[in-house]
Amino acid sequence: MRNDPRRRDLANYAWTLEVPTRFEDMDPNRHLNNVAVMRLFEETRVRFNWKLRASHPDIGHPHFLVGHASVDYLAEGEYPTLATMGYAVLSIGTSSFRVGKGLFQKGKCVALCDTVMVHRGETTPTAPIPPALRSALEAFPLKG
Repeated sequence: MRNDPRRRDLANYAWTLEVPTRFEDMDPNRHLNNVAVMRLFEETRVRFNWKLRASHPDIGHPHFLVGHASVDYLAEGEYPTLATMGYAVLSIGTSSFRVGKGLFQKGKCVALCDTVMVHRGETTPTAPIPPALRSALEAFPLKG
């Protein structure tokens, strides 16, 4: 993920969100700690899911599970600097999709996150992504 220069430019993300940092997000070195960075990525993922359901009522209430998450830390994050988060759908498979997220402060990319989201069935651990959901996700590609 860190080798794709598009990921380091906030303008390439299909959806963005501003999230305040908190005093408790600092480590002893007065930088955002790794757990706080993951929390910011989690908040972005959850807020995107809410937005997706609200703007696409035809998808119903899909159930997603995080199948994998990885983070590349590129720079030191700061408190109390606002975090601008980027979100883009990188690829869509049969029952899962891969999301790319970026954390930016003062125009600089601080961290990148890749997450594999698994679509869960009502009675099965995975289920094919329905056409309406696939179409909704396709509207949020990485640009550039």
